[in-house]
Amino acid sequence: MNEQKLANCHLTICLDMYGCPNRCKHCWLGTLPNQPLKDGYDEFIVNGFRRHFKKITFYSWLREPDFCPDYKNRWIKDNALSSVKPLRFELASFYKIARDPKYVGWLKEIGTKKVQLTFFGLEATTDEFVGRKGAYNELIKASEILKENGIEPRWQIFIYESNKDEIIELLKIADIMHIKEIFVHEGSCDGNNRNLYNIRINKNGIPGQIWPYYLNFPNILSERECIEKLIGDESHYLPRIGEEVTLYVTSDLNVYFNFTNPSPAWKIGNVKDDGIDAILSKIVEKDIPALRLAKTITFKELVKRYGDNNSDKVFSLDDYKMYLLNNYLAESFI
Repeated sequence: MNEQKLANCHLTICLDMYGCPNRCKHCWLGTLPNQPLKDGYDEFIVNGFRRHFKKITFYSWLREPDFCPDYKNRWIKDNALSSVKPLRFELASFYKIARDPKYVGWLKEIGTKKVQLTFFGLEATTDEFVGRKGAYNELIKASEILKENGIEPRWQIFIYESNKDEIIELLKIADIMHIKEIFVHEGSCDGNNRNLYNIRINKNGIPGQIWPYYLNFPNILSERECIEKLIGDESHYLPRIGEEVTLYVTSDLNVYFNFTNPSPAWKIGNVKDDGIDAILSKIVEKDIPALRLAKTITFKELVKRYGDNNSDKVFSLDDYKMYLLNNYLAESFI
């Protein structure tokens, strides 16, 4: 892809301006620096890329949406900086729902119909995974507040071998609370969730009561089944840059694709140290360590090195491919 063709792509920039109140054990983004950015970096970054892209969507958050003092004007500014209007993705801050009585009213004003809330089991387990005491009660309270205001809460539940029995109990609570939308899944194996590989749910261990709620249950694969699909594959895993380009910018101004968790091998560059023109050049040339290293190893070799043929742990095939590649990058990129 050349620079002229890239200019016709839709660029989405997600800037971690205000950080996140949570330190989630499952977060596929890993543990990012949490210092707020000074005003002005949003305009500096967007204007720098605007010289190269006609279509830009800007978000001032990368993790918890609206986690800033003046979320109303922040959303107005995000829209003003965007040539293509940002979307809400049915996401909102449960931290603010539980604390700011005016926040849910504002969500309704901007057209929010549903809000996704994430659970990991019952109180102690959810608090542990979110990294903050009281998180479970805030999620329950947020669900009640949303329903009282005509916004439907949608529960996302992460399942592991360690919490699968609690999830059965959580589903009973959801029924009592008349939660209409629930989905359970294992999550990717990126970032912090990669550290939880040992407790990853086994395909044959998913309780039958959870099957109706499990995302795409008929098509889930065990690690063993993923290996069977890849064991003879001589191709390389090269995430494709298409007509939609999404960049994550952390608060230390490092820039990454949204393919996987921000890590040294996936770093494209730094806005301050390298400049936007240099970052654009690396995007065009696909000149980042992870993509260079990905060309040096096939799926056949990846599963031989990092796959466990005796494992019943659940993966989607794409998530497993990235899990294998990130194992290789962690070993090869220093």
